[in-house]
Amino acid sequence: MNIFEKLLHIEEVSAHCDVPCGIYDPFPAQIAALTTVRMIDQMTDILASDHSEMEKLNTFTRLVAVKEEHAEKVKHEIRVIWGDFIKADQIKAYPQIHELTHEIMQLGSKVKQAAKREDAVKLVEKVNEFAKIFWAIKGEETVEMEAPYKPNLKLVYRKAK
Repeated sequence: MNIFEKLLHIEEVSAHCDVPCGIYDPFPAQIAALTTVRMIDQMTDILASDHSEMEKLNTFTRLVAVKEEHAEKVKHEIRVIWGDFIKADQIKAYPQIHELTHEIMQLGSKVKQAAKREDAVKLVEKVNEFAKIFWAIKGEETVEMEAPYKPNLKLVYRKAK
């Protein structure tokens, strides 16, 4: 490859991500994690409903698909921040970031594989921990508040200035 690079005068470039936009925010991961809890709650509700079996099956199938899509989105969003944004000096300051990221990946998989509400709630909690570290790295204060929509779990937000 070096011969081609020399012949074609190809310069080496690097970027911290595929499109170096500099925009990172854990909020999409937090909403996706919250969505997994909501889907599990709705799955429970539809099974207990008096809808026809066909309607239950249809709705249940759709809820499972959304749950899995959002569990994967959590993993993707956290992976991008961890891989592209977090640098060595930040790892020194927050050495738990590797283990926390791994826990989020594992919980995301558990939420996809099953329908245990407690796993989905734990996923929200771990993503919130990640959000606290993310905002601390950026020098921002955070506040924990109940989400204004079901399942009304607490989320970590960047404190408004």
